[in-house]
Amino acid sequence: MPEEWGFLNTGHNNAATNMAIDEALLNWHSRGVIPPTLRFYGWSAPSLSVGRLQRVDKRIDFSALERYNCDFVRRLTGGSAVLHDDELTYSIVVTEDHPFIPTSVREAYHILTRGILEGYRNLGIQADYAYPSREEIIKGRSSVCFEQATYYELIIDDKKLSGNAQVRKDDVLLQHGSIPMNINEKMLFDLFLFPSERMREKKRTSFYEKAIAINAITNQNYTYDMLVDAFYHGFQTGLDVKFKPMTLTDAQWDEINQLAKSKYATQIMN
Repeated sequence: MPEEWGFLNTGHNNAATNMAIDEALLNWHSRGVIPPTLRFYGWSAPSLSVGRLQRVDKRIDFSALERYNCDFVRRLTGGSAVLHDDELTYSIVVTEDHPFIPTSVREAYHILTRGILEGYRNLGIQADYAYPSREEIIKGRSSVCFEQATYYELIIDDKKLSGNAQVRKDDVLLQHGSIPMNINEKMLFDLFLFPSERMREKKRTSFYEKAIAINAITNQNYTYDMLVDAFYHGFQTGLDVKFKPMTLTDAQWDEINQLAKSKYATQIMN
């Protein structure tokens, strides 16, 4: 009989609130307040999230963030910068000692991204896992997440479909990731600093060969709600779990809002 997990669809919020919710879910699960939980969410404005250890000085153009009215936030997880815009974002919290969570970070990605794989298949997209060599990963390192697929991320025709990041804290694994419907390449590369405009355009042009989004693959215009349905059933199948809808209490929202205000909305951009 499938295990029962919580399911939360928080809709579209600003960047600070989104990251605060993910951290709050990790904290609550660590304390036994909530079960293992899958969350879906979107972004009320374009938002650039960067990894918790990623250097942004001399890499991110903060004046361009202002021009695009783009939020900035530093994630609890690692990895490179992700432009969140027209997408479905997911997060999962589950204890590290859960029976199906491997101790290896790489193998945990393999298990948890099964839901993403099945979600793409529900859309008729025959995605597959990336299996890059260590040398390919080192060579392809970039400040931009979607320029390089790492172990067990989803690809089609060697183009990256989604980006994922993971952290383990207080005996809980948090994994979250971006599942874009569209990618705004112009905005994405305008947000980074380059030695010259020629280099910026070269990187932007090569990006078309490295990443692709759902609408470009299917020639359809998917909506957030349509992706929620496809990936909800994808995670049910891929993880072999049953979901029970959750609702956040007023007290929990107060905790989230305080965390967003005190931590994520006041981050130093360095």
